[in-house]
Formats: sequence, structure tokens, C-alpha cells
Amino acid sequence: MTGRRLPRLALGTLALAMLVLPPATPWAQDRAVPRSSAELKLSFAPVVKRATPSVVNVYAARAVEVRNPLFDDPLFRRFFGAPGNIPREQMQRSLGSGVIVDPSGLIITNNHVVEGATEVKVSLADKREYEAEIVLKDARTDLAVLKIKEAGQDRFSAIEFGNSDELQVGDLVLAIGNPFGVGQTVTHGIVSALARTQVGITDYQFFIQTDAAINPGNSGGALVDLSGRLVGINTAIFSRSGGSQGIGFAIPAEMVKVVVSSARGGGSAVKRPWLGAKLQNVTPEIAESLGLKRNSGALVASVSANSPAARAGIKIGDVIVSIDEQTVDDQNGFEYRFGTRPLGAQARLGVIREGRETTAVVALQSAPDGPREELVIRSRSPLSGAKVGNLSPALAEELRLDPSAEGVVVLELGKGSIAQRLGFQRGDVVLAINDKRVASSKELERAVRNPNRFWEITILRGGRQVTAQFPG
Repeated sequence: MTGRRLPRLALGTLALAMLVLPPATPWAQDRAVPRSSAELKLSFAPVVKRATPSVVNVYAARAVEVRNPLFDDPLFRRFFGAPGNIPREQMQRSLGSGVIVDPSGLIITNNHVVEGATEVKVSLADKREYEAEIVLKDARTDLAVLKIKEAGQDRFSAIEFGNSDELQVGDLVLAIGNPFGVGQTVTHGIVSALARTQVGITDYQFFIQTDAAINPGNSGGALVDLSGRLVGINTAIFSRSGGSQGIGFAIPAEMVKVVVSSARGGGSAVKRPWLGAKLQNVTPEIAESLGLKRNSGALVASVSANSPAARAGIKIGDVIVSIDEQTVDDQNGFEYRFGTRPLGAQARLGVIREGRETTAVVALQSAPDGPREELVIRSRSPLSGAKVGNLSPALAEELRLDPSAEGVVVLELGKGSIAQRLGFQRGDVVLAINDKRVASSKELERAVRNPNRFWEITILRGGRQVTAQFPG
């Protein structure tokens, strides 16, 4: 890989270009361009000094299975013994970054940095190293919370949270992390865009886009404003080469706060508000059919009975265009705004219904859960090796399923199991076996307990009901 040194005058050139802007605008009280050559010599050093002690390097190790085709070669087996005598696992190590968010040693990082890790270590800016444990993982946001182990009386420099909703396109930001394992580095850039929703990284598609250089190893690091406050967690880049090309994405601090709050409360999973309605984007065709001026907002496709949405009077065909007076452009934008609201409060939704604007007040409560009764199907059947559980609103929310779906859901598939080989997937909802409805995991287990010469299984996948037939 070849590096390219940026011109030292890049920042100064940018600032000089900005000097030709029109006279002061309403926002000039908070944000101002340099007015003298002395101001052009100002440094980011005070911001870096304040923020970098809170940024750590994260080292994760996981055991992975390694298969060598030589193991199956008869000649190899003859001279070197059976494959069972040869190690099949090796330790795979990954490097990322993290941010201390509590003086007790709570650290936020990306879930993909520590996913599957059996050992996690963190290295602080002052070179101290500690072992850490994973206390919470949230794949939906690609965030995880670590806790420093055996810290004793040590206290740690925690970063201050900023308000990511106050960011504006053009604001200067700094990205701090450990790219390529070279050590802690700082890069600067601007906020290139806000509310990026078509990125395809996490379930909550709502990102801060920046041109600050972000490279492999920066994942989980801090994106800070010029007050040294955390406004985002660097998560991904768009790149054709694997290196920075000026398009990086960060998870907004408002979402990070929700995950950290759940960890501080001792939870192992993140609790979020539950709407109880299935939404979809407003396409140009839908906008035209509904008489909307713009193809924006989130269209209500279905509403679960006794859900917060139902109790608030939300109906199928409503278009949600705002939440607490913040504009909603699409489904992803609504889910982010709604998901960062505090439980126990209320949210005021702006709704267009039959061409008229109205308001719905929704209670912010988590989805109800029930006894999941998770079990693994052991009997010989097409579902052998599948881990299943009872579907509840909470589980449907967790698996991103239709909130009104009912039945037994596939949670995991054993590696190489019959169920996996036959094409069953995580999130499949089993509705019936041999024309008999199944309402619980125990009913499903009884239905496949005895061998059959012929199986007919009906599932719900991606909103579509599918029936497949299998030999016994």
C-alpha cells in the first residue's frame, strides 16, 4: 500500500476560500470563519489533548477452525496419522478501537470488532493494558460495551458526550483511532452528510458521513467535535482499495447513548421503544396515489393489536412525516429517531391521513416478551439441528420480523445440520407441519418426534408464506 502525504496548507487554503463567503449569517454566532492570519495558525492540539486519553486500542482474539485439504489425502493420512491428531483450530486476532464512556472502565466499540472473541484486551493512551469482558453486544447497531477487568481503584478518563443531532453539514470533526495498528492517530475533516440511510451496515440505517480519514483499525474509535465531545463512533468506510477514500460513516452519539445506558443499567440487551407497526418507504408511485407533494415519510403497512401504535390511533395507510417536530424522510430515519427516544416518555408523531395532517401521541415502551422456550430439534426430520423458540413482539423486534407475526421462529442452525443443508434460515417462522398448525416450540417438537415418510412444512419468510415438501 502506498501512502500519500496531504499538503500542509490544505486547512489554510480551505479557510482562505471560506473568507469570501457573504456577510454574517444567522448561524455566525456559533460558527465563524478565520478573520486574520493569526487565526489561520490555530491548532487542534487542545481538542486532541482533551479527547485522546479516552480512546483505546482493542485487541480481540477468537478461535477459528482451519481445514487443510491434505487432511483428507490417503497418502498424508498413511504417513502422518488421522486428522484428529492434527490441530484444527488457530487463534485469529483483530484490531480495533474503543472509547471510554465511564470512569469505572466502560468502553464502547463496534460489535464486529469483538464478535466471537474469546479474549479481549484494551491498551490505553498512556500504555496501560487491561483485560476486558464483553458486557453487552447489540448487532442491530453494531455496537458493543466492554468493561475493564480487575481495575482495582483505577479510574479512567471518560469522554463527554456531545449531541449528534446538533451537527451540521460542514462542521469540522476529528477521527481518533488506531488505523493499521500503527498506534493512536488523529485525522480531521468535515461532516459531509447527515442521516445517511442507504449504507447497509446495521439495522439502524442512520449515519454521519465524514471525509476525515478512517482506515482499518479505526472501527470503534471516536468522532469528536471541536469541543472534544463524542458525536459518533467510527464504523465503516466506502472504499474500492481497502483504505480511506474520503467516505467514512459513524454511528451518531444519540444511538450510542441508548446502548451505553442499557449497559450501565446492568442489562445484557438493549431496551428500545416499540411502535408495533410495520413501516415502508414512500415511493414516487405511493406518493402519487396518496396525493402527497413529496415521496418522503414512512408508510404504515400494518399495525399490531394492543400495540402502542394501535392505542395511539395509528392506522394502515398513514404516512409518518415527523417525530417530536423532527422531519422523517424514510423508514430508516423514523426507526432511528424513535429508537433513540427514552422509555417511559411519549413521542408526538406528525401523520398525514387521507391528505390531512394530524398528530398521534405514542407511549414509549419496550416490546412485551413471553416465555421463549428455546430448544434444539434432535429428532430426525427436516428441522433437525435447528434451534427454535416461541415468537413474541420482543423477539420479532429483535429479529426484524413483522410485529404481527405469530408462531415458532428459527433462532439458530447447527453447522452442517439437516435443517441448514435443506435451506432453512434464521428468522423463518414455522407455521404448520403436515397441515397441522404449530403454536409453540414444544408443539413443534412433538410434531416432528416420530419419523415420517413424507414432510410438508409451511414457513413465513420475508413476509411471504412458503410450503415445501421433503422426503422422510
